Amino acid sequence: MRSVRTLVAAMLSLLAALGPALAAEKQGGILRLYHRDSPGSASIHEGATYSMNVPFMPVFNNLVIYNQTIAQNSMDDIVPDLADSWAWSSDNKTLTFKLHQGVIWHDGKPFTSADVKCTFDMLMGKSPQKFRQNPRKSWYDQVNEVTTNGDFEASFHLKRPQPALLALLASGYTPVYPCHVSPADMRTHPIGTGPFKFVEFKANESIKLVRNENYFKKGLPHLDGIEFTITPNRSTAILGFVSGQFDMTFPTEVSIPLLKDVKSQAPNAVCVVEPNNVSTNIIINSSSPPFDNLDIRRALALSLDRKAFISIMFEGQGDIGGTMEPAPQGLWAMPKEMLEAIPGYGPDVNANRDEARKLMQKAGYGPDKHLAVKVSTRNIPVYRDPAVILIDQIKSIYIDAELDVVDTAQWFPKVARKDYALGLNLTGNAVDDPDQSFYENYSCGSERNYTNYCNKDIEKLFDQQSIETDVAKRKKLVWEIDQKLQDDVARPIIFHARTGTCWQPYVKGVTVMVNSSYNGYRYEDVWLDK
Repeated sequence: MRSVRTLVAAMLSLLAALGPALAAEKQGGILRLYHRDSPGSASIHEGATYSMNVPFMPVFNNLVIYNQTIAQNSMDDIVPDLADSWAWSSDNKTLTFKLHQGVIWHDGKPFTSADVKCTFDMLMGKSPQKFRQNPRKSWYDQVNEVTTNGDFEASFHLKRPQPALLALLASGYTPVYPCHVSPADMRTHPIGTGPFKFVEFKANESIKLVRNENYFKKGLPHLDGIEFTITPNRSTAILGFVSGQFDMTFPTEVSIPLLKDVKSQAPNAVCVVEPNNVSTNIIINSSSPPFDNLDIRRALALSLDRKAFISIMFEGQGDIGGTMEPAPQGLWAMPKEMLEAIPGYGPDVNANRDEARKLMQKAGYGPDKHLAVKVSTRNIPVYRDPAVILIDQIKSIYIDAELDVVDTAQWFPKVARKDYALGLNLTGNAVDDPDQSFYENYSCGSERNYTNYCNKDIEKLFDQQSIETDVAKRKKLVWEIDQKLQDDVARPIIFHARTGTCWQPYVKGVTVMVNSSYNGYRYEDVWLDK
């Protein structure tokens, strides 16, 4: 009898262990999410917001991607996608990919190395076809050319070693596009190789995707489709989630106060709060008066009460940092003592503002002469709410500001052409790597350098850290650069957000990334147990 009981127990134990795996084979169902606003288009390469990345990345594949089952991304977590393998040359200046064979685009045409070359030629501005906007062109400044060797091998030839290139290629902002589809068509009807095919995008209404029956990763995806209902009003969106209209919230979009509402009304919901590698910051058009005056820019940075922002917006669940994501989730963050030594980051807010008022008076402003300005920001809550707090705080240094809200479709083109004076912006870093953050946001001439900041001496340090293969040495260089960027008031960082993502208990296989909202999450492992 004991042996029978032992056998039964062993079988039950085995079934319990296999349960999740067996259940993960379950196919079918539509995953329903709300979307926080209406993206400007469906072309990821032409966008600078994860409002575009989240709904359309499931349509695509990269050459490589971060392992989507590991919450914290690092170079060690990069896995094959359209590439089966990759290798660096002995001089670390050529990166060669062996491509997966038998992959087809959603319109039935075969994927080849020509598509890889076409994609990156467009990103580098070397193609007859041009992107309307190209916010990540600076990522490939060190790439001389991309070459092909037959249909299933592509090589990136670099001007100098750049170890972080692989991290940039793993970002959710680096899908491979088809050669035979124009950039204009990709804005309205994207064709990819990914787990889901594009069905329709109705502006301000919905986005629909359907399962790719010919996906080259066998058994994936589990879902029949994904539907996003565009719901800009946060309260309406949360009501939809708690009532069961939606299976999942828009990723990392649930504020801490709203999270309490979710848990009180839907106690079985699964909710995770994590840093999302998005900094809220001030963008300053330093090329036009009055903000071409360094004293005024420094006064702005000194006026900030960062803890008040975090207390009001996140009930204390936020982080103060520089350009790079704060530790421990961020792998490149400045040490705390180094951060607090930067002007404006010290704990004495009153002393900082006294110094700020002196700088404003030096620039010709004071109690009897205030500076009137508009604070431009994007017309969604995560932008508007901190902009209102900023306007209140800068009153203390003789600045009277008016809120200027801009729709998403116009926001990034507006700031890219420097059509603003002062702005409240969110900067999402596509990966937790200094090459992405520094070159994209602070290099002279980068399309996403919204402030016109340009310091050639610091750009030399960008290159120095980029080429460094010793991680400890690279970190020290990154800290030095980050400190200089804050000293220069290049783009004053107010805080780094922590936000929530919630899903119904029957939604399985979700991983929320702790140091990037832009890792290319494609829902291919997600399934519904209902």
